[in-house]
Amino acid sequence: MERLEGSRNIILKGLITLLIVITALAGCSKAQDEKPAAEPTNQGDVSNTETNTENKESEQPSTVETRIVTDQFGDVEIPVKPKRIAAIYLEDYLVALGVEPVVQWYHPTWGKQDYLNLSVPQFDITGDIEALLASEPDLIISDGYADAAKYEKYSKVAPTYRLTDDIQNGSTTEILSKIADIIGMPEKAEELLKDYDQKIADMKTKLQAKIGNETVAVLRLNVGERDINLLGIKNRFVGSILYKELGLTPPKLVADMDKFIDTISMEKLPELGADHIIILTSNGAWSSPENEEAVSGLMDSPIWKSIPAVKNGHVYQVDRTYWQTGAFSANLLKLKDLEKYLLK
Repeated sequence: MERLEGSRNIILKGLITLLIVITALAGCSKAQDEKPAAEPTNQGDVSNTETNTENKESEQPSTVETRIVTDQFGDVEIPVKPKRIAAIYLEDYLVALGVEPVVQWYHPTWGKQDYLNLSVPQFDITGDIEALLASEPDLIISDGYADAAKYEKYSKVAPTYRLTDDIQNGSTTEILSKIADIIGMPEKAEELLKDYDQKIADMKTKLQAKIGNETVAVLRLNVGERDINLLGIKNRFVGSILYKELGLTPPKLVADMDKFIDTISMEKLPELGADHIIILTSNGAWSSPENEEAVSGLMDSPIWKSIPAVKNGHVYQVDRTYWQTGAFSANLLKLKDLEKYLLK
């Protein structure tokens, strides 16, 4: 009986021990299952990796939004919002729109448009395109100066838009509107044109009241050729604004002209019969030795002195840099000259 009791105790102790072992093993297994996944030993590695990735992404060039427009030579893809614009022969319009061009055209003989007061690199249009290239434009706009060969050359520097012939030969306001559209500033152009139209209307009324049908002619003194040009009613520099927009009366010689510009001999000057003469030089300032000499020779001539406008002191020397262009800002300066000389 005692043996049987002892055997039971041994079996019971064995079962208890086995139960303890099983419980312990189950606990270890559960702890192992609940252990979190292994983490990097260096948290800084993760942070550095993310930072480097962000830096690489920020270094990638942003996508420039573009659009397709049609110019004189076909379709061209240009930036929707250009930031660095070169406008060859057309800087005046950019300045009017409040945009500074990255470069300004320059000609060794003609000089540049000083009235714009630009402080940007100059691009010699008779030389290579290094200055244009160095200016890194994202858009180039050109007038009729750019033929197919020049257009191709400029297009290698940046997307190039060449005004179509119909716009090029159109009015100042049409050119301004087109350029404003190309650079994404149509609203600014509308504002400028509204103001321009009002200035023209006001000046037209004042001129009619002051000089009525008195005739006005524009002459250009060519120092190099030693001759004089007569600018016609079809001349975009002066004919459009004086005779078409402001309604001034041209002398018969001017009214009969088919040409943009023509040479008039000294002997024929008395036939001009103009009541008012606006005169400019072809090159340089009035104060240059060459121009002073040419003017002196002209004004000492008996033929010159016989002209009605000369007799009455109605000859006005103006700045060639804005009288030899039909651009927007230049026209506003012409209005100031007309107010100064014809409304005095």
